[in-house]
Amino acid sequence: MFPTRFATGVLSAALAFNAFAADYTFKFQSSDPSGVKNFEIQQQWADRVEEMTGGRVAIDLLPVGSVVSHTETLGAMNMGVLDGHVSVTGYFSGKDPAFGLIGNTVGAWSSPDQLIDYINYGGGYELMNELYAPYGVKFVGGGGTGLESFVSKKPLDGVEDLKGLKMRAPEGLVQSVFAAAGAAPVNLPGSEVYTALSKGVIDAADYTVFSTNHEAGLHEIAPHPVYPGFHSLPLIEIAMNLEDWEKLPEDIQTIMTVSARDFAQDISTQLAMADKKAVREARDNPDITVHDWSAEERRKFRTIARDQWKKYAEQSPYAEKVYQSVTSYLESQGLL
Repeated sequence: MFPTRFATGVLSAALAFNAFAADYTFKFQSSDPSGVKNFEIQQQWADRVEEMTGGRVAIDLLPVGSVVSHTETLGAMNMGVLDGHVSVTGYFSGKDPAFGLIGNTVGAWSSPDQLIDYINYGGGYELMNELYAPYGVKFVGGGGTGLESFVSKKPLDGVEDLKGLKMRAPEGLVQSVFAAAGAAPVNLPGSEVYTALSKGVIDAADYTVFSTNHEAGLHEIAPHPVYPGFHSLPLIEIAMNLEDWEKLPEDIQTIMTVSARDFAQDISTQLAMADKKAVREARDNPDITVHDWSAEERRKFRTIARDQWKKYAEQSPYAEKVYQSVTSYLESQGLL
């Protein structure tokens, strides 16, 4: 009798499990490591989708590099190796310069809300889906983490101080803009920024938001951060395999879309709050000097950046579309 009772128990357990199993299970990869606040907020989004769909959708969110490198997730979604990602659009500038231009229109946005408004109401959402269609990828939504801070071992009070500065910057438009401003940018992964600063390989870095830099101890070895940021506000996105998206019921598609909008507000708000706390701590530290660029110096940098936008726009038909879309929106809102 024992085997029969045992088998019956196993069958009952299996049926109970299947009754609560998700209808759709997706594997997403983040462009962030699991130990940072960005990843924590992304995991909150994944959990919220499961809750909002009543358990019909389960998203397994993996840290950066778990399956492929952060620059390869677009292709991995197309091939079905990954179902989706939460990543920075500019990482795919090697595929088309358009991704570099829309992924980080350096000097364009003064706050995450401006970028979020463009994505949701200014044509950005439709344009991103047009850009991703050839790759079999659906842009679900996105926004900005926040104006990135700038860490430096040397005092930086304006554009003139960038000349000859050895600095880390990601490849693409960001590097082009800083090079045009007279800096000497090098391409290093974020994981090597601390070591490169401490060993003197670089003197400054465009990395991420102030609070993340502060928590990582960057201000201890590069005690001249610039805040608020004057340069970079990258687009962070939620995207997934287009065929997977089209198989979803309409109500789940709506939930995913709304949750992506919620995520965009959530990550920018939480990081802004963390930044304010970190800035207070930094200003209370006599060994750290926070530099706030004047409006005039910010305008000088933006002028340099705009020239690079035009040059980037000439590199592909899609990049030209991005340039026209972004500049038209900025002009319509009085932001240029």
